[in-house]
Amino acid sequence: MNKPQLRNTAKRFLRKVGYDVNKYVAGDYSQRPAANKFQLLKYYNIDVVFDVGANTGRYGTELRHAGYTGRIISFEPLSSSYKQLRTVSANDELWETTQSALGDVDGAAEINISSNPQFSSILKVMPEASQTVSQPTYVGKEEVVISRLDTILDAFIDEEEKLFLKIDAPGFVKQILDGAVGVIHKIAGIQVKTSLVTMYEGEYLINDMISYVKDLGFNLTSIEPGFSNLETGQLLQADLLFFRQ
Repeated sequence: MNKPQLRNTAKRFLRKVGYDVNKYVAGDYSQRPAANKFQLLKYYNIDVVFDVGANTGRYGTELRHAGYTGRIISFEPLSSSYKQLRTVSANDELWETTQSALGDVDGAAEINISSNPQFSSILKVMPEASQTVSQPTYVGKEEVVISRLDTILDAFIDEEEKLFLKIDAPGFVKQILDGAVGVIHKIAGIQVKTSLVTMYEGEYLINDMISYVKDLGFNLTSIEPGFSNLETGQLLQADLLFFRQ
């Protein structure tokens, strides 16, 4: 068996057990979204990342592994996920955590808890969400603290710091951005998770989200594919990265 045949045989075996191996090409970030984000954060001189919807800390961990050394401020409302987030970030002096949700009001809100925390949302989930690999089901509810970003931002960053706002809040992105209207001029870049089909009741879909964020003064800079329909392969969600015009 020659080298190409051996390589292909090895790759087929690894895929069967859930792994994939691709050739590393310097400067090609298509297979490494965290590396691409780091390059963008570096290019736009980002000092602080607001990690909204941090879950258990995966986003912050990926940024650190990619090389980002600036401040991270993670917001996670659910108690079980926040406990894990605190553990993950405990030894990182530049990684702060807050047990809170963000939105367009200051007060309290009720979150529907999913069997997969990535799908937990203040909004009602639609049947399309069950077509993903995670196939979430709801297991309970939890009342959480919710704040507007323009109410709390100045308590976290200095005037001269450049802020990147990442939002992973299923279906609830527009409400969070609505709550940031008073400080939107202080934000240099935004990452939002959005849907191509309605996954959550009342959510903004991708075309409306692109228009909405562009109207706030940002250009679409990068797209990362997310969950797909298990049966058809149709893309259901994607992350959109914007930077100020």
